[in-house]
Amino acid sequence: MLKATKYIRAATIAADRQREIPFDIAVLAQEERHLRRKVITLIHGDRVLVDFPEPVTLEDRDVLVLEDGRHAEIIAAEEELLEVRGRGPVHLASLAWHIGNRHLAAAIEAERILILHDHVIKAMLEGLGASVAEVTEPFHPLGGAYASGSHGHSHAAHSHSHDHGDNHEHHHGPASHAHGHGKRRHGE
Repeated sequence: MLKATKYIRAATIAADRQREIPFDIAVLAQEERHLRRKVITLIHGDRVLVDFPEPVTLEDRDVLVLEDGRHAEIIAAEEELLEVRGRGPVHLASLAWHIGNRHLAAAIEAERILILHDHVIKAMLEGLGASVAEVTEPFHPLGGAYASGSHGHSHAAHSHSHDHGDNHEHHHGPASHAHGHGKRRHGE
């Protein structure tokens, strides 16, 4: 089995203008591009053991460097997404807050937000006045406060509980949010 322990960001290759022609490619959805130690299958059937020291989210056109020196390019697969649009910038920011409050992965652009397709979230957003359309395209969500250099976010690695008997806040970095659950006195 082939093995990759290194990768090169597409932006680095473009800046250097030294792109080796990859011997094969892997087409992966956003969740599949978040990996540390995992076997992936290239489009011509070769299997590659990806074995990185830390979790990484590979982006479109990033390259795996195989132990034998060959390169395999990563292509972001098209996924079923929801395209969310607001009535204006403030409304779109409000919609982004509601999406973030539910810890959903989101690609935020100037005039739209993309999230993975979810009929319950779609109904909620429409109830908040959003225009929501179903689209199919590659998904490149923001990394989140715990991404530590990669572009992924795993809540499993950073779990927290919400004891509804307490008022509390927890912070996810600069874009923090609070969860107030009402005041309770002991014994109520």
